[in-house]
Amino acid sequence: MREDLESFTKDELLDYIEDLSKNWLAIDGTWFQAVEHEYGLDKAIELDVKQWRRFTIIEAKRIMNTFKIPQNGGIPALIKALKFRVYANINKQEILDVSDDRCVFRMNDCRVQSARKGRGLPDFPCKQVGVVEYGLFAKTIDPRIETKCIACPPGPHPEHYWCAWEFTLPANKN
Repeated sequence: MREDLESFTKDELLDYIEDLSKNWLAIDGTWFQAVEHEYGLDKAIELDVKQWRRFTIIEAKRIMNTFKIPQNGGIPALIKALKFRVYANINKQEILDVSDDRCVFRMNDCRVQSARKGRGLPDFPCKQVGVVEYGLFAKTIDPRIETKCIACPPGPHPEHYWCAWEFTLPANKN
């Protein structure tokens, strides 16, 4: 397999990375749908939260290791790590209001939410999962970072983004 990958052009590698991300999202989604079908939405979300408690830490640690991101690197380390999440290259996201002690992450186009919208379904109520996912991801990068949900379904959100998260490094935790 490695020999095959080494023969790929840059564009072929980028396409492959995108396909891997889509496949990851597909397994996440089909797993969730199977659990929801069998046990209902509330139980599926409960179990999704449990798996995100584990996965987001694993993902953050692997990103830190692969891209040489130092632990306790504050907001700059978090910003770098967010850019390498498994879905970062298939969703449209942005990081704004950047300073040494704060940034805002926005998911402008979420493949899951956009697919639901395209099928005429309501927003997926992902806030409960997002609080765990983004909060633990940030804490793994730097335990001092605090996470606050600005907007996320099932709550209201502007038309131009699905969710937004504020990350801060309080002055007394520097």
